[in-house]
Amino acid sequence: MRVVGRTLLGIALAACGGDVVGPKPLPLASVSAGSGHACGLTPAGAAYCWGYNGYGDLGNGANTSTTTAVPVSGGLTFATVSVGDGVATLGQHTCGLTGAGAARCWGYNAFGQLGNGTTSPSATPIAVSGGLTFVAVSAGGTHTCALTSAGAAYCWGANASGNLGDSTRTDSKTPVLVSGGLTFGTVSSGEAHTCAVTAAGAAYCWGFNFDGELGDGTTTNRSTPVAVSGGLSFAAVSSGGQHTCGITPAGAAYCWGNNGYGQLGSGTTSYADTANPVLVSGALTFAAVSSGAFHTCGVTRAGAVYCWGHNSVGELGNGTMTDSATPVAVSGGLTVSAVSGGYSSTCALTAAGTAYCWGYNGYGQLGNGTTRSSSVPVRVGQ
Repeated sequence: MRVVGRTLLGIALAACGGDVVGPKPLPLASVSAGSGHACGLTPAGAAYCWGYNGYGDLGNGANTSTTTAVPVSGGLTFATVSVGDGVATLGQHTCGLTGAGAARCWGYNAFGQLGNGTTSPSATPIAVSGGLTFVAVSAGGTHTCALTSAGAAYCWGANASGNLGDSTRTDSKTPVLVSGGLTFGTVSSGEAHTCAVTAAGAAYCWGFNFDGELGDGTTTNRSTPVAVSGGLSFAAVSSGGQHTCGITPAGAAYCWGNNGYGQLGSGTTSYADTANPVLVSGALTFAAVSSGAFHTCGVTRAGAVYCWGHNSVGELGNGTMTDSATPVAVSGGLTVSAVSGGYSSTCALTAAGTAYCWGYNGYGQLGNGTTRSSSVPVRVGQ
């Protein structure tokens, strides 16, 4: 895949107030958007972050927010990185896995979401306690979950709604095993709930369920995993604020939970039966989907980006600030390999390794050298 229409993209950004000339490009292999900040990995595994930094969210040893990408301290190389996505004003955390599977986290830690046995924030990466090695990690609003190579799920942090899935409602500052004896291939932590998919494609969720984000047909919080209703098979799921979306092996997208802004993509803002999966409108075939706080974005198998839901600060990236209950194409003609929905912003990565972000930018989380929000993609730089 490649970036297409560079000239047209520049015209579109200029017309909508985006930055055509910005900071020096930063080649990235992955990107993760959160509430007030975002992070990415270079092809060599070096971590960079940008945006809000009040609690050491950027991991660079400081507490000063930045509008361009800065390197995470410590000289570690990571295989994956995940930024938490909760209430922007609280400060958030980030976790990554080294190539050997060791988990390191940094940032806000009031609930023990860094997993190091304390509730003190850290402005540099610190080791998660317990000596476990993981193959996947997902930072939520105030909790974190990870998978071992055997598919066992462990979580740590806030647990008031059963976020950790260990059959209790007690916060944990170190990893605890998710109950039920299930083994998973993917995991995704939302603001206060978590969902995971088994190797056979069955989706399970646990935690907060006020809006039906667990997809089990109820609005009852669960402290152990419950099966998503409908008998669908999923390749992956993505937990957002109070909703969840997933894609089937055939590329169909389904969502469930809060639908106040149309973030389920079903064509309405109705709550009727949204505690069960509903099909996203438009007959698009997706390779990946990512749920933000009140919006969702997906990448088609051809690399086109579509978003739906809340759009008051341009987080849908289509040049407007109008909510949409169905998928709308992101402006600029980008062809991307990955997308990540944050609290009120979104970031995407082209196959060539260029990151673009759009939406709210009050803390510099778009990474383009400004704090000006943008309803169209702007390039991340250093």
